[in-house]
Amino acid sequence: MATVSSMIVNFMKEKGCTKVFGIPGKPISPLILAMEKEGVDFVLARHEGGAGYMAAGYAMQNQSLGVAIGTSGPGGTNMITAAAQAAAFHAPVLFITGHPPLGLSGKALGQDSSMFGTDLVELFKPVTKFSAKVESKEMLRQLLQHAEEQALTGSKGPVHLSIPLDILISEIEPFEFAVPAQDDVISGNIDRAIEALNAAERPLMLLGKGAHLSQSYESIQELAERLQIPVITTPGGKAAFVETHPLSLGALGLGGTEASAEYVKDRESDLLVVIGSKLSDMSTVGLTVGGEPKKVIHFDRHADFVGKTLESDTIFVQGDAKVNLQQLLKQAKHPEVPALDLSAYTEKETAKEADPEPGRLSAVRTVKVLRDLLPHDAFVYGDDGSHSFYTIKHFTTHVAGTFRFDDVFGAMGNGIGLAIGAKVARPDEPIVCFTGDGCLFMHGTEIATAVDEEAHVLFVVFNNEMLDMVDKGMKNNLGFSAWISLYKRCQCSSVC
Repeated sequence: MATVSSMIVNFMKEKGCTKVFGIPGKPISPLILAMEKEGVDFVLARHEGGAGYMAAGYAMQNQSLGVAIGTSGPGGTNMITAAAQAAAFHAPVLFITGHPPLGLSGKALGQDSSMFGTDLVELFKPVTKFSAKVESKEMLRQLLQHAEEQALTGSKGPVHLSIPLDILISEIEPFEFAVPAQDDVISGNIDRAIEALNAAERPLMLLGKGAHLSQSYESIQELAERLQIPVITTPGGKAAFVETHPLSLGALGLGGTEASAEYVKDRESDLLVVIGSKLSDMSTVGLTVGGEPKKVIHFDRHADFVGKTLESDTIFVQGDAKVNLQQLLKQAKHPEVPALDLSAYTEKETAKEADPEPGRLSAVRTVKVLRDLLPHDAFVYGDDGSHSFYTIKHFTTHVAGTFRFDDVFGAMGNGIGLAIGAKVARPDEPIVCFTGDGCLFMHGTEIATAVDEEAHVLFVVFNNEMLDMVDKGMKNNLGFSAWISLYKRCQCSSVC
C-alpha cells in the first residue's frame, strides 16, 4: 500500500517535476515529508505568492509541470495572485493547498478552507483552468488526470487541488498515471488565410505571448521571409522574432520603438497577421493611427478576444500557432516577393540610439550598457514597471525566445520569482531578472530563496525611488504626484 501523499509525489516525478516550491503548514506536512522520502526537493519560499511565481518560472523554463504548495486558509489565498499571473503566461502550474480533516468540517477551525470558512476551491476557480477538492482517496486518480490534462494540453495554464489532511495520510492501492489525450488540430481556415496572404500588398505581422507559448519561432521567421512581411511584437511578445533581423521593427504599444510607430503611421496595412495576442490596450497603442487594417488573420487557441478589438474582417485560425503555421507553409504556393527594405525606419532608430547621453546614467543608457555586457543567449525575465518598458524598447534581442514579460495581468514582483524558478529548473543557463525598487519592496525577500538554492540569477534593480508609472500617470492626469506626497509624509531619508 502507498499513501495519497506518496502517490502525489510520484506523480510529480513522472511529469518531470523534481523541485516543488512553497511554505510548510500542518495540513500539507505529509506531502513535504513524502517529497523528502521520494527525492523531490522542497524549495522554501519566503511567501506563498513568491512560491507560485517560482513554480511558473520553473514550468516555463523547463517546458514541464511546475508545482507550488501552501497551507490552508491564508496560505492558499496568498497564492491566488500567482495563479492569476500563471494564467496570463499560460504556465502549467499545479497549485496544491492544504485543508483541515474532512471529518472536522462544519466546526470552527483555524485556517479553514472549506465551504464553512475560506473556500479555496471557489476562490481559485476564476484564476485557474480547474479547481477541485479531493474529497476521498478514490477520487485522486481521476482528479490528478484531469488536472494534468487541463494544465498541459491545449491552452496551458494553472490548476488547483485542495487536499484535506486526513486524505493525504490515508493509504491507497498504487496506480499508474494516465497519459493526457491530446491532438494537434489544424484549422479549417488555412486556405482562406493563404488566399488573404497572397492577395495582400502591405501585410504586417504582430506577435504576442502566444508565439512564445507555441514555440513557433522558426515558422514565423519562414513566413516573414517568404512574403517579406515586416514584424512587430507586443510588449509580451518581445523576442518572438529576433530583433536584429532586417524585417524586425521591434515592439509596438507601450514601450514600443519609433521604427514600429512610424511604419504603422506611414502605411495603412491591408492585412494584419496576429499570432497569439489578445490585442489588449497595452499592445495596440498606435496600431490604428494609420487606419485599421482592412483584413486580419488571427492565430489563437481560443476565440475569446478575436474580432473584439479591431473591427476589420477577421479570419480566425484556431489551434496551436506552430501547427497551423507549419500547415500553411506546407500548403501555400506563394508568389515570389522582392526583398523589402525597412532601413528608412530602422536606421533612424539606430542613429537616435547612438546619441551619447550627458550626465547621470539614465534607465535608457543602463539598458543599452546591459545589452552590450550580457551574452546574447541570456534569458531575461522582465518584472512589471517602467524599467521593463525601457527594456522592451532598447534591449535588442539576438536569440528568439529569450525574453519574457507580461503586459496584461502585470503583478509587480512576479519577475523575481519567475527568474528564480527558471534558474532552479535550468542552473546552467544564464538567467537575468530586470526589476525595479517598487517590485523589490513587494517580493525582494525571495532573493534569499535564490541564495539558499544557489540559484545564481543576475538581478538588475532599477532604483528610481518611486513607482515610476504611477508617478507619471498622476502627474499627467492630476498635475501632481500623490506618490511624492506620501513620501513626504513618511519623513524619512528614503522611500518607505
